[in-house]
Amino acid sequence: MTLFAAARLPREILFGKGQRQVLPAVAAKFGRRAFVCTDERFAATSQFAEILAGLRNAAIETLVYDRTLPDVPRDSVAACIAQAKDFKPDMVIGMGGGSCLDMAKSAALLLSHGGELQDYYGEFKVPGPTLPVIAVPTTAGTGSEVTPVAVISDPDRTLKVGIASPHLIAAVALCDPDLTATCPPSLTAIAGADALTHAIEAFTAGKRSADPNLPQQHVFVGKSALTDHFALLAIRLLGRSLENAYRDGSDEHARADVMMGAMAAGCAFGTAGTAAAHAVQYPVGALTHTPHGLGVATMLPYVMTYNLPAAAAEIAEVGAALGLSQQGGDDADALAHATIREVRRLFGAIGITPTLAELGLPEDKIDWTAEQALGIDRLIKNNPRPFDLAQMRRLVRGAYDGDMSATMM
Repeated sequence: MTLFAAARLPREILFGKGQRQVLPAVAAKFGRRAFVCTDERFAATSQFAEILAGLRNAAIETLVYDRTLPDVPRDSVAACIAQAKDFKPDMVIGMGGGSCLDMAKSAALLLSHGGELQDYYGEFKVPGPTLPVIAVPTTAGTGSEVTPVAVISDPDRTLKVGIASPHLIAAVALCDPDLTATCPPSLTAIAGADALTHAIEAFTAGKRSADPNLPQQHVFVGKSALTDHFALLAIRLLGRSLENAYRDGSDEHARADVMMGAMAAGCAFGTAGTAAAHAVQYPVGALTHTPHGLGVATMLPYVMTYNLPAAAAEIAEVGAALGLSQQGGDDADALAHATIREVRRLFGAIGITPTLAELGLPEDKIDWTAEQALGIDRLIKNNPRPFDLAQMRRLVRGAYDGDMSATMM
């Protein structure tokens, strides 16, 4: 096959201990008025106060919105930008977890182009560039600092919705692992498992033909040489350090590995896309109100098992990146099975729920969940092995019962 690759990334990615200290210099490149989106938890920290003081000392005026909620409820974005319109910001700075970064992207979008968020649901609906966004993550999971997506909760829809456009990519991703040091173990685990799921689904995503028009017609275009590079980097870093970061939050090396792993996973799936684990999580999350990262990680081993007939070689490469040694000569199939066992072991070690039943999915909603998941075409078409409704039902039932073998049929 002809070598094909695509990548859409921030203009600048800054990573490392203490990088938050250069935020004033970075912001000054875009102007003197910064609208800051964060949440109440981070706004109350000494780190946030120090960051704001640094901006003020650099003669950058700030207006803070600190009421960002998880999953960004649609109407909260309107309340956010109502606060900023008269301020007339030159830039938007998102500081916090993925929801804070998605709020910053959404605010920049509406401040720049007006209308309502629902005008932009789907792919390529954003008509042009937005106010520049500087993304400063304080968790290591979503990868939103480098992706072209903002995820929104819409009260008129059962499932969360996404706005996907290259215009939503932050101008600068400023990643300081010290900002993750206070993340509790449960959040470290769920966010890190989300990142590993991003990386594995991006690496095992379907490979499209090298159609020159593909990246012009779709935001997510399947795996490529460039996304594979980022995905494998993420898998190596997360595989060696996620469990350590979970067990010892003061381990600076582990925190840095996990944060760079999450960012690299975002660089991968922001172009390659994700697949069936994410498709199932959308309806499961809507019913159980459990964290996104917990849902996708619960599903990942079952989806990997389902995909074995179509992606054993890729799953074996995931195992090699996780540090598994190949045994039995060139038996990629054996290594692929060992890889799935290692993913299950790692997730179990950090407290990820092993079944949809334990996640709280009602048994009488299994068929509904399968039907909804199958209807999310942008994710299902990315899966390396196709689905019909019967196969999707078996996958969801297997994940509900904890029966890995059921997903192989």
